[in-house]
Formats: sequence, C-alpha cells, structure tokens
Amino acid sequence: MTENAFDIKSLNLWYGDKKVLKNINLAIPARGVTAIIGPSGCGKSSFLKTLNRMVDRIPIARWEGQIFFNGLDILKKDIDLVGLRSEVGMVFQQPNPFPKSIFDNVAYGPRIHGQKNKKELNKIVEQSLKDAALWDEVKDNLKHPALSLSGGQQQRLCIARALAVKPKILLMDEPCSALDPVATARIEDLIADLQEKYPILIVTHNMQQAARVSYQTAFFLQGEVIEFDKTKKLFTNPKDKRTEDYITGRFG
Repeated sequence: MTENAFDIKSLNLWYGDKKVLKNINLAIPARGVTAIIGPSGCGKSSFLKTLNRMVDRIPIARWEGQIFFNGLDILKKDIDLVGLRSEVGMVFQQPNPFPKSIFDNVAYGPRIHGQKNKKELNKIVEQSLKDAALWDEVKDNLKHPALSLSGGQQQRLCIARALAVKPKILLMDEPCSALDPVATARIEDLIADLQEKYPILIVTHNMQQAARVSYQTAFFLQGEVIEFDKTKKLFTNPKDKRTEDYITGRFG
C-alpha cells in the first residue's frame, strides 16, 4: 500500500465564476480516518466530490491541478469514471438506498461490474452487510424493500453497497447529519471498525465527531486548507488563529 491514498496538488475548482477551492495541496493518508471540518460553504463537500469526479455532474464546474490516486492523475479527461467510482466509495449526507430490495441494493454494484454468479453474489452481499454491521438485523428480510429500514439502517445499507465493490478508500459526506444520536453512535462505531480495512475520509460539521473518530483533521475555510495536523494536536494546540477561533466557537 502506498503511503497516501490521495496526493492533491494545486487543486482549484470553480462553479461558473465562483471559485470554491483555492490551491489545495493535501496528502490523504492510506490508512486511518481523516476528517475535514469547517463552516458551511467552505468547500468541504465540493472537495470530496472532486476525489471521485462526482463534480463532473455539475455542468458549470471546471477545475485545474492534479489529484493522484494509485499513481494516476484522476483529473485527466480520459480517466475511467466507472472504475474510479468503484475504487473510491462514497456515502452521502442523506441515506439514498435504491427503491429495490435490501439484497438488490448491495448486489447492484457487483452486478454492474459483471458478477452474475448467484452463489458469489450471496457471499458478497452477506460479507458487505456484515462489514456494515447490518447483517444480523436484516439477514431474514433480504427481500424486503430497503426503504422499509430506519434512517440509521438505510445509511449502513448505503455503506454496505459501497463496500460491495471492494473500494480502496471510503468517502463520507456528513454521514450522520440526518441521523439521531443512537444511529450516529452506531455509524461512529462502524467507522472505527472499518478503518482497519479501509482508509476513510469524512466530512463533518460536528467537531466532537471529528475528535472522536479521526486521527488527522484538515480545517477548511473559504475554499482553502488553513491547517492539517493530527486531530488531537489541531484541537488542543492549533497553529493558526483562524483554526482556534473556529474550534472555540467564535465563528461558524
């Protein structure tokens, strides 16, 4: 495994005339949990979307710079987006299961990638649901609609769906913001378990959550990375006054 999951160099991003990311230089470690914090509108989610080229879906988006993943610059035009998005798994703010059965949600990705063997699909679905700490709750109801699950279960199902295609990293965009405290705690426990297998990059507006789940944290402000350090150090002894002001609640 390489030392970094992503090496981002001089990344700039615009939506139309508005510059939303400004000269981002960041190395995302290939192990553990990295958090991104910052006030609303600071570019956190936009940054995440560049890492698996979801930003392509925004017609007015344009960018410059380089993002290296597995030795390839994924911002080049000829990159295989389907392959990239299978290797860079993404979990969104709102749980977004497909209007299909629990089984078909998890089997969707492997089927898209050509897996037709029913026995193999059964194994993939079971293992993915186990990795997402959901198997014991749904194993007898795999044919039930995914939308019949609770919000927290739906989010864990979306994590299982991302894991089913064996990603190399997991991106999470405020995965607990729509969940109650009990469901949030389950997701945080799951993140702690998953980091043994996958590097995780999580955007969160909840600084306590960043402090609980991550090893390193980047503080974004107005499209820039202000500070990036070990989480404990950034929260207790930040180098930049703006980081300290944000963490202590003076703004944001």
